Amino acid sequence: MKIATMRQVDHWFGSAICFLLTGLRKVGNLNSVSNSTASENPRSILIVKLAEQGATVLAYKAISRAIEMVGRENVYFLVFGENRFVLDAMNVLPEKNIFAIDTENFGALAISAVQALGKIRKLCIDAAVDFEFFARGSAILTFLSGAKTRVGLHSFAGEGPYRGDLMTHRISYNPHIHTSQMFESMVCAISSPSSQLPALNFDTPQVQSFTPAFIPSDAELQEVRNIIQSHTRTSEYRPLVLLNANASDLLPLRRWPAQRYVALAKLLIDKSPAMRVAFTGTTAEKDIVEKLVASVASDRCFSLAGKTTFRQLLVLYHLADLLVTNDSGPAHFASLTPVKIIVLFGPETPSLFGASSTNTSIIRKDIPCSPCVNAYNNRFSACKNNVCMQKITVEEIFQLVSGLCNL
Repeated sequence: MKIATMRQVDHWFGSAICFLLTGLRKVGNLNSVSNSTASENPRSILIVKLAEQGATVLAYKAISRAIEMVGRENVYFLVFGENRFVLDAMNVLPEKNIFAIDTENFGALAISAVQALGKIRKLCIDAAVDFEFFARGSAILTFLSGAKTRVGLHSFAGEGPYRGDLMTHRISYNPHIHTSQMFESMVCAISSPSSQLPALNFDTPQVQSFTPAFIPSDAELQEVRNIIQSHTRTSEYRPLVLLNANASDLLPLRRWPAQRYVALAKLLIDKSPAMRVAFTGTTAEKDIVEKLVASVASDRCFSLAGKTTFRQLLVLYHLADLLVTNDSGPAHFASLTPVKIIVLFGPETPSLFGASSTNTSIIRKDIPCSPCVNAYNNRFSACKNNVCMQKITVEEIFQLVSGLCNL
């Protein structure tokens, strides 16, 4: 199902369902403020984070905190099927504890969501935490999970999109702390008395400066080397720079103009006679990426779009020298590996969504309208001209790559 369609379903159907469930909750005398207290010793925790693969990486420390509270075998995760691979790669939870919802079409989504909820309710989970920023669907699933304690963001004074009153522990979104800190704070809030909320009487968690390492096997390394060498026709393919020219359909404004990636590739190839440049992307992006490669017009530039699995992509990051990417999932996936990363920011701010890898260099232009998307506007922007990205020049990225790769 397309992202735009899912957003429309979440807005129209989700709002109505949240309204109805809120009414049922109040009729059932389950008002969060008057009847709910702290869940001081939960035995099991469910985390709901359906979308955004990069944000799932940022949730690592929060997941670790949940594991500290109840043990690895007692932490569960509800996610869209296409995002499950991130959790599998992080290897932070048992595979059987991850419930995936199929989003191929509306019917598949509804059926798999009901099936997942059925399995979750049988577990009699004590606490559920909704990591989505004001999405209605995740709030509904959290409410229907059967958890007695439910933690999630709430629009207290209309500062965020409406999604009813389905949580026992209602949290205010804080736009001044990193997303990873927000996630961990929500897990910690499980033990807070609901009558005190949204005030959280504990120190703000520290921003994590590292992420779990992805360690490929020797066989996996050789497998991806073979893929690279099928394009380079030589075992000497270093230095290798990867370019990710997409930014997903969730927020197209995050894209640096595609022809600037082409210009960057040409400069790098001209700079170093040994340089190899590979464009990456999904199978759906294959045709577009191949056109960019054709524009570079060099046998030292090739496309790997659609030619690797997600796990092979992580291995590719291990074998490459550097990745240049728009602010998107690959910036976070790559932080699981040793590769150097340059991330181009514009509509969003790295102070909230920056990758936590110490190998990451962030480029952002300081203009008055940037950032323009946030949790309060449900990450929609009226902007039709991403000047914030266009002001980033090819030359400055070229100079940064040259320095990091010692060209």
